[in-house]
Amino acid sequence: MNRNVEIGQLILRIGLGLTFMIHGYLKFAGGIANVSGWFESISLPGFMAYVVALVELIGGFAVILGLGTRIISALFTIIMLVALFKVKLAAGFTGSAQAAGYELEIVLLAMSAALAFSGSQLLSVERLLLKTMFGDQFEDRRAA
Repeated sequence: MNRNVEIGQLILRIGLGLTFMIHGYLKFAGGIANVSGWFESISLPGFMAYVVALVELIGGFAVILGLGTRIISALFTIIMLVALFKVKLAAGFTGSAQAAGYELEIVLLAMSAALAFSGSQLLSVERLLLKTMFGDQFEDRRAA
């Protein structure tokens, strides 16, 4: 793979991972029961607040490390699609004085989808593990 593409993936991983990790942390720090109640107020099961917060917190950290990047990024994509269509769409792209728009969700959705398709290479724990387990065979598969 082109080194510049790998550097781009790394930048996406760090930005996306930090953003989701912080959002997940804030859901717990602000009172996950409150978030659960808000989920219920928009007709989502309250327990999903815990699931989303954990995926964001742990998944964000894992994406930064390059561990399970494709799977976690696919989960982030689903979270952003639900946020976009269930919560933000009515506010418009840039929002208003009363509510933020969905521009952030679009950016996070695009970043998540890009990493779900491309995965991670540079400075990736997953790549290191595969290379350790399969050695040269792993490199041959990547070249194909």
